[in-house]
Amino acid sequence: MTEISDEVLLGELLSLPKKKITETLKNKDLVSTIKSIVDDLKAGGVDLSDESVSKETRTLVYDTATRFKDPKFIHHRGFFVDYIAQGKINPSHFPIYLNYFKKHSCDKEINKEQFEKDCGIGVVVSEDEVKAQVNKVLDSKKDAMDKSGWAFGYGPALGQIKKALPFADSALVVNTLEAELVSRLGPRPSAEEIKKANKKKGTKEKKVKEEKAPKETDYATLSDTVQFHKPEENIQKTPELLAEHLKITGGKVRTRFPPEPNGYLHIGHAKSMNLNFGYAKKNGGVCYLRFDDTNPAKEKTEYIDSIISSMKWLGHTPWKITYSSDYFQELYDLAIKLIKLGKAFVCHQTAEEMSRDRRLKVNSPWRDRPIEENLKLFNDMRLGKFEEGKAVLRMKADMQNDNPNLRDLVAYRIIYSPHPHVGDKWCIYPTYDYTHCIVDSLEHITHSLCTIEFENRKASYNWLVESLGLYLPPQIEFSRLNVSGYVMSKRKLTILVEKGIVRGWDDPRLPTIEGLRRRGYTPEGINTLCERVGITRASNLIAKSYLEECVRMDLDKKAPRAMAVLDPLKIRITNFDGETKYLDVPDFPADPNSKTHKVPLSSILYIEREDFNEVHSKDFYRLTPSQDVGLKYFGDGNISFRKAIKNSFGELVEIEAEIVPKQKVKSHIQWVSSPANESPSFVTVNLYDELFTVEDLSTVPDFLDAINPDSLRVIKALVDPSVL
Repeated sequence: MTEISDEVLLGELLSLPKKKITETLKNKDLVSTIKSIVDDLKAGGVDLSDESVSKETRTLVYDTATRFKDPKFIHHRGFFVDYIAQGKINPSHFPIYLNYFKKHSCDKEINKEQFEKDCGIGVVVSEDEVKAQVNKVLDSKKDAMDKSGWAFGYGPALGQIKKALPFADSALVVNTLEAELVSRLGPRPSAEEIKKANKKKGTKEKKVKEEKAPKETDYATLSDTVQFHKPEENIQKTPELLAEHLKITGGKVRTRFPPEPNGYLHIGHAKSMNLNFGYAKKNGGVCYLRFDDTNPAKEKTEYIDSIISSMKWLGHTPWKITYSSDYFQELYDLAIKLIKLGKAFVCHQTAEEMSRDRRLKVNSPWRDRPIEENLKLFNDMRLGKFEEGKAVLRMKADMQNDNPNLRDLVAYRIIYSPHPHVGDKWCIYPTYDYTHCIVDSLEHITHSLCTIEFENRKASYNWLVESLGLYLPPQIEFSRLNVSGYVMSKRKLTILVEKGIVRGWDDPRLPTIEGLRRRGYTPEGINTLCERVGITRASNLIAKSYLEECVRMDLDKKAPRAMAVLDPLKIRITNFDGETKYLDVPDFPADPNSKTHKVPLSSILYIEREDFNEVHSKDFYRLTPSQDVGLKYFGDGNISFRKAIKNSFGELVEIEAEIVPKQKVKSHIQWVSSPANESPSFVTVNLYDELFTVEDLSTVPDFLDAINPDSLRVIKALVDPSVL
């Protein structure tokens, strides 16, 4: 390709945002792949330097470079790029294309007709077709909608529609579904109302096991290499500030975990908690749980309660629980001080005007109004004399600075909403940028630990605290914990919950602490992951399998084993001796001293359907007409096939077998039985798969396009009595 800089390639030819350009430039192999694809497109008649080339085509270049990389089918990339050049590829259908190439990875050449048919090339699904399918699905769920309203099961409905119309535009499907639901059910209720409706679905009372008090985490595996400065080494503007600080803290470490109560905590917060609580405890200090509750429009008592619950469940104990709203009066008084210092002013620009002028480094028309006028107007804001959006208090820092966080950020805005912690005492509320650093100072935090995206805010953090002559807590950044296949954005998690795609904030498919808890993960397993990942500044994406490994290692010592059959195939043992035998099955098979539980075995038992094959092969180690198999924990013999019983459709419904003398077999399989003349114990099982069809959601234009419609299957399964 014509020699151009990598920055121009990514910025002008691909139209990538600045942040993604910076990340991509670190990966030379990726840049090389992008150049190769750009060259292939040019050979196909598409020159990205031509302004008429669509944004979708430019997006597809990056998507192809980052996602079409599996060694098993990368040899088909040229074929795929040809279709991009022809304008036949839809970016939102990328998961469909990848699945096709995975299935045909061994093919030397791709059959064009089959590819176009299976991937919907050239298929246009009209609005009428989408609307008809939406109505068809919703009509089939009329009873559920009449009973539960918006809590009828939005996610499964969306999945059914997408499955029926895999090539329809995702945005069109979602918008059509939303419009039809509003037409049938009225405006969508809040997430809290949906959650209450979901709880009303079940009328039977469930027996709830009494939970033990959470075990306090000892942070024994928190790396000793995590060492920051000592409190007495905090550099301050004057010796007096440091002396006063050390007098108040006694020279001890003080950290804080400061969530905003506008959602549930997720796995990323677990790392922050582990570091803040762990570092303080290992160094003889204390840690606050502080709610940064500065936006009453988005905060709820429900979120506050859930955060405290998640924190305790993970084994963390705060020194104190505080709220930024506890300091609203001090924050207001300091804002008055800032105005008197000539470092804050009341501004009447709209949000759009402010954003534009801050980007262009243009001063507000009201930046230089007199101090007395600012004091009067700020008081008028507090007295409710302005409408929302008609006046804000801005910090007067440095509009010409290259760091946008110093360009006169908003300190106070008007919000006429009651606050979940302090009620309706205030109608003006401080912003996060104004509040966070000041409350850190007021609480004399010795180590202000935060994730790396707050690094650019350090300049405004320091400017504000030093302008007010307060103690300056040192800010220390570390990388976020990201886990593949999970969405961590609170905004996106809220969309999943409010649209009903998942069953609430504690859905086991979500990375929320409550969701992981319902999935059966343990606090120790989650904390082990946080400590293993360590504290670095390097961006990292942890494979979900690594999290599962940490949890599995902990569960291996704690979770009693039981047998279950998810897809039962009935076995009738024709020579069973007696009515019922009771076997002693170990709770922990690997432990020779394990406790045991009783499991019944009678002439009727059930095995997994996949554990039987009518056609024998050398690679199949379980039951076949010519191959015996052992039953786990049954030492009196093996079972041997005798007869297959099928229904009128030719489907296998039962096997007749015999117990034969014990000999060496290739495998022992799970089974479930029940006492003679008793029905087997069926339970409802939720089978959870990945919520998304891709691991890295940053490679998808719209994360909703990657929703897996089959992420939850509800089945009836058989279990041994110890589970009940």
